[in-house]
Order: sequence, then structure tokens, then C-alpha cells
Amino acid sequence: MPEKDYLVDESGEPDFAAIHAHPEFLALRRRVLRFVFPLAALVLCWYLTYVLLAAYAPDLMATPVFGSVNAGLLLGLSQFASTVLIMSRYARFARRKADPMVASLRERAGVDR
Repeated sequence: MPEKDYLVDESGEPDFAAIHAHPEFLALRRRVLRFVFPLAALVLCWYLTYVLLAAYAPDLMATPVFGSVNAGLLLGLSQFASTVLIMSRYARFARRKADPMVASLRERAGVDR
């Protein structure tokens, strides 16, 4: 018989309904959504701004910055830089906040026993 503190069913398998309703799982889901949705909105706005500038402000995008490098090229390259920055922020968030909560839930569900 599984221990009372664990989120497992009678057969010793994870009880997904109990896990889904558990306060730790709900807190984890809330924390991840509070991080991911604003960041996703920011990324989409940034990309949409770039696309709209390319479509409706070609003169601005063609503005020379130095040599043959123009503003459009710098903004396009900054898309890659922002992607790397966002990826590193998410990895840091996951390592510090989400992963410990997931590990706790996995242990309670008997996955890591």
C-alpha cells in the first residue's frame, strides 16, 4: 500500500487527478504561466514590430548605421540576440524556481523512488 503522503493510487502508480488538484502543482503551474505568458507577449510584440517596420517603414529600415550595415539589419540581428537572452532567462527560471517544485512533485508521486 502506498504511503499516505504520496500522490499515488492503490497500485502504486502516480494518481494524476490527485497531482493535478494538489496545491503544489497548482502553484507550479501558476508560477510558470506568470513567467511564460508575459515573456511570450513581449517576444511576439517585438517580432511584430520588426515585421511592421520592415513592411511599412522601409526608409527607416534602410537607414545606414555604418558602412553597408543598416538599421533593418541590426534590428534583424537583435531578434537573434533577444532569443538567446530569453532562452537564458527561461533556463535560469526553470533551474531556480520550477525544477525544485517539479522534483518535489515527482517524489510525492513516487516517480523518483
